Parts: sequence; C-alpha cells; structure tokens
Amino acid sequence: MKEQNNNQPEQNAIRERICKHLREIEELHHIKILYAVESGSRAWGFSSPDSDWDVRFIYVHEPEWYFHIEEQKDTIEQMFPDDTDMAGWDLKKALRLFKRSNPSLFEWLHSPIIYQMDETFINEIRQMEDQYFNKEKAMFHYN
Repeated sequence: MKEQNNNQPEQNAIRERICKHLREIEELHHIKILYAVESGSRAWGFSSPDSDWDVRFIYVHEPEWYFHIEEQKDTIEQMFPDDTDMAGWDLKKALRLFKRSNPSLFEWLHSPIIYQMDETFINEIRQMEDQYFNKEKAMFHYN
C-alpha cells in the first residue's frame, strides 16, 4: 500500500481494517468480492491528512440472485464511522460500464492499491481491455 506516510505498522492496520470491512460487506449482502481497490486521492498520492478512504469493488451475488424478472439493485454503498467510504458494482453492471469505456472503472483497474483480487477475474478483464475499452471515448467523458 503506497502512502505519503511511510509508517508501515499504521499502513498494515489500515489495510486490515479495510479488509475487515470488505468481509463484513460480503457477509451482510451474501456476495463475493472479486476485486477491491483504493480510488481517489489516496490511490494517486495526493491525499490530505483528513482524506477519507475511497474503496471501490466489483462483486458477484449467489447464482439465484440473478434469476429474477424484476431488476435488482446492482450497487452497494456503505460509509463506515472510520471514514472508509465503500462502494461497489455487481459484475453485470461493471461489464456493461466496461463496454461503454467508463473512466471510473478504468481507474479502478489500474489503482496501485489493491485490497482484494480474484486472479482469474482480473486476468480476464485485463485481457479484454484493449478490445473493449475506448480511451478516446473515456477522455471526452467529462466534456
């Protein structure tokens, strides 16, 4: 975990706290997190002392969750009292956004701080990146 503060014991404690929150979310929502990263200022090295932790993740539900006629909520958002902001997308939503070159998803895939990663998932999605991700389209996303 790359941080401006080189205090390794503190960084390890923060990482463990975040991983604990991820496990809590998995249990509460009956999901499996495939990929979880730091996003925002802490990931890119320009955080301030009062910056929160912006953890973003991609997850899958148990198979029966996908067998509904009605649309299901495909996002999870939770703020913890320790300034850890967690937000995730269901895999199906993430793949739709991936195909549309969503810049946030691209940022997640290249975050230098990874908390949890399913190797098979990340290898597959990174192999598809050149085929589906349009950098030019993403560049003009905010215009």
